[in-house]
Amino acid sequence: MTFWSRIFGDVTDDDRVFKALADPTRRLLLDRLFVRDGRTLTELESELDMTRFGVMKHLRVLEDAGLVVTRRSGREKLHFLNPVPIRLIHDRWIDKYTERQVTALADLKAELENEA
Repeated sequence: MTFWSRIFGDVTDDDRVFKALADPTRRLLLDRLFVRDGRTLTELESELDMTRFGVMKHLRVLEDAGLVVTRRSGREKLHFLNPVPIRLIHDRWIDKYTERQVTALADLKAELENEA
């Protein structure tokens, strides 16, 4: 066990996803891949005002979180969006907290429509 893992505990998949999503540049990269999957580093870099090395570092964080997967095609490395970790975050951290509120609002709407 490392010093940091004794203090903070082990890094979970959720932690990696939240860390990756916390940065606006990484969210922009995900948005670009959502628009068109299978982009090269050169394509992604051309849309950002940062160095190639900077984009590579951001892509590495996204890959470590499982949000981006890559595939080699000849000499090129293509980057693809993997939406599964975001869906798991949604199901674990968002959906369960909003279900009661959404149900209450739907019930209120139905009640108000019945009164009218």
